[in-house]
Amino acid sequence: MTITRRTLIGGAGATIIAGTAAFLPGRSSEAKARFPYQLSDAEWRRRLSPAAYKVLRHGDTERAGSSPLDREKRPGTFVCAGCGNPVYSSKDKYDSGTGWPSFVRPLPRGIATRPDRGWFSVQTEVICRRCGGHLGHVFDDGPPPTGKRFCMNGVAMRFVPLRG
Repeated sequence: MTITRRTLIGGAGATIIAGTAAFLPGRSSEAKARFPYQLSDAEWRRRLSPAAYKVLRHGDTERAGSSPLDREKRPGTFVCAGCGNPVYSSKDKYDSGTGWPSFVRPLPRGIATRPDRGWFSVQTEVICRRCGGHLGHVFDDGPPPTGKRFCMNGVAMRFVPLRG
């Protein structure tokens, strides 16, 4: 049996594709997880702006520097744009210089985390504990006291200023 150059290249390509499939983005089993607040896809589309829908329901990322929430400095609470669940306090917000709103810690019962398998890495995804909406990612390069950087998509949140 003779191995041609075409067969060799084709086989190598198929091996690379099959080998990287485990690292491709996807949440097929995680997408079926049950959360206390659920809507149909059509209801989510009606409720959210197109940008918020792409981020919260499909894990997209907004462009760095595009969110006014990155510059928000008033006292208050950041809530999930999908369901209104309180997720972060303005007391825990800081300027990470990344172009996304960043926090050192979430509010209790605000978020959950899960592995997010990207193209060639695994990150820690941050989701709303109430509706499962994608908020952003958490990294281990933040300031004291936690050393965490909860890097969030501004379009996935709303800001509720403190009254009084």
